[in-house]
Amino acid sequence: MDALEILTSRIVLATEADDEVENLESVLKSLIEKGREQGYLTFDTLTESLPDRILGSEEFDNICQAFADLNVVICEVAPKDLADLKSESEETLSEESLLNISDAAGKTMDPVRMYMREMGTVPLLTREGEIVIAKRIEDGIREAMRVLASYPGPVEHILAAYDNLLANQEDPNVILDVSSIIAGFLDPETEIPDTSLIAEAKSSGKFEESETETHNGPDPEMVSARFAALAKTHKALGRLAAKHERGTPKYQAGLSKLQDVFSLLKLVPAMMDPIVAMVQSDMALIREQEKTIRQLCVSKCGIPTSVFLERYGVCQTDVAFVDSLEKSGEPWANKIKANRVSLRHAVKTMRRVAEARGLSVPEIKETNKALQSAINVMRFAKKDMIEANLRLVISIAKKYTNRGLHFLDLIQEGNIGLMKAVDKFEYRRGFKFSTYATWWIRQAITRSISDLARTIRVPVHMMETVNKINRLSRQLLQELGRPATIEELSIKMELPQDKVIKALDVAKQPISLETPVGDDDDSTIWNLVSDTSVESPLDHAAEEGLRETTNDALTALTEREAKVLRMRFGIDMNTDHTLEEVGRQFSVTRERIRQIEAKALRKLRHPARSEQLKSFIER
Repeated sequence: MDALEILTSRIVLATEADDEVENLESVLKSLIEKGREQGYLTFDTLTESLPDRILGSEEFDNICQAFADLNVVICEVAPKDLADLKSESEETLSEESLLNISDAAGKTMDPVRMYMREMGTVPLLTREGEIVIAKRIEDGIREAMRVLASYPGPVEHILAAYDNLLANQEDPNVILDVSSIIAGFLDPETEIPDTSLIAEAKSSGKFEESETETHNGPDPEMVSARFAALAKTHKALGRLAAKHERGTPKYQAGLSKLQDVFSLLKLVPAMMDPIVAMVQSDMALIREQEKTIRQLCVSKCGIPTSVFLERYGVCQTDVAFVDSLEKSGEPWANKIKANRVSLRHAVKTMRRVAEARGLSVPEIKETNKALQSAINVMRFAKKDMIEANLRLVISIAKKYTNRGLHFLDLIQEGNIGLMKAVDKFEYRRGFKFSTYATWWIRQAITRSISDLARTIRVPVHMMETVNKINRLSRQLLQELGRPATIEELSIKMELPQDKVIKALDVAKQPISLETPVGDDDDSTIWNLVSDTSVESPLDHAAEEGLRETTNDALTALTEREAKVLRMRFGIDMNTDHTLEEVGRQFSVTRERIRQIEAKALRKLRHPARSEQLKSFIER
């Protein structure tokens, strides 16, 4: 089996079109040749060459595995030297084999050990490595901003948010807070200060805190100038759009200027996410309509895929496409006529989306693809930065154990702080990332302890009282040699006894139902807590035994005597009955019923019958 057959055998073709199969085979063939020539392929090469339907699916993983079987390495960036790549691969394999041997020997399922072992495989970053990753993050953000600037809507959204801040500013003399819009600027020309010089300045006392430590956001004057330039460039592009088509050189020159200005802004996630969603929501709606059109034409009406692609590709938003299929005279024309309403609705929906943005469907698709590529660059770079600093989270989380949160929970909260630090890190200020991230990690952990450590949240003033009582209790224990009483604590605290009791009750820590009991950890407290809503098995068994024994004892009586006792004592009935009620039932006097009852009870008191009933008497 040749290389092409190996690859195609890993892919489940989701189309019946011969031309699509041939195109895919030609793409795979070129990738095989390139991979064998270089010895590697990058993810960017695969994503640019393969169809969109394969990217992100199981078929993409199968293709990567097939290339690995062909000794073609798949990597994120092109290596400088193939020999280095192979040596790194061999080192990685040797490390993985050692880990596998360790796993086979230990067979540990402890999540903490597994997490730390996997974390240890990621090397630490130097200052230069941090700068490289930070630049990758900025490159991804900058490229995403350029793509968004070319799409109608995002620039207008940001300018409207800034104008809204200006309109709601109460005091013009107060510095405008733009932290809800931008986190800073992405200026590639900014020089990176030397950390060694900063350290020397600190040690010599010549370091000015105001220049770095007290940085409270971008310079207000620069913010005003940048947004004024953005508004001016945007208006100029609007005037060009009224005179020139989108693809003309003059329009493209104006668009390039807008992209240059807009790409300098570093938006906060609350601003970035909505404008990214503009493109993604439009693309999702287009994909949904295309899927509907394809299902109706190919699956429901039976149009060959090749014919559908040939006719649909040139008129994606033209309802004449439906009319041409209906008037084609082909065998499936009548089925098209029956589904023409749904088809026309889907085509018109796509046209409305395109017209609302002033773009064609292919342009929207191209914009979405470029945006997704830029976001992936940023996402992978952030992932590398986070994974390389997970050990920092562990070292900080160890200092906060036994504070009410499990160690794994502390790690997770610290990781959240680490991710925030990656989003806000500014490498141009000259500090290492770990210096900056430590504050965010510690802040996230301490806040989570105060919010999540207790199952029931206690007000701050009550926690202060509890802490004072605990300190006083330890002090009195040392002075008196015994635990202090409520009265003694009340006198020392100058609080009423009921408040001291309430504070001590609040101080009690709830116990988890999952807490193991015993040395074997076979059972938990959950297994030992009784369910008050369900009858106890012991009581149920005793009740059943009493019922059976009583019925057996009543069988020794006559039918009349047994019924009188059942009615008098409510046996197997909802309630007991008076002598008069029983007498009416038997049409006799109440005195006669009393006599029958007394006679029946004398029979039951006989030792042969009463011995079994005595065991049920409550002691």
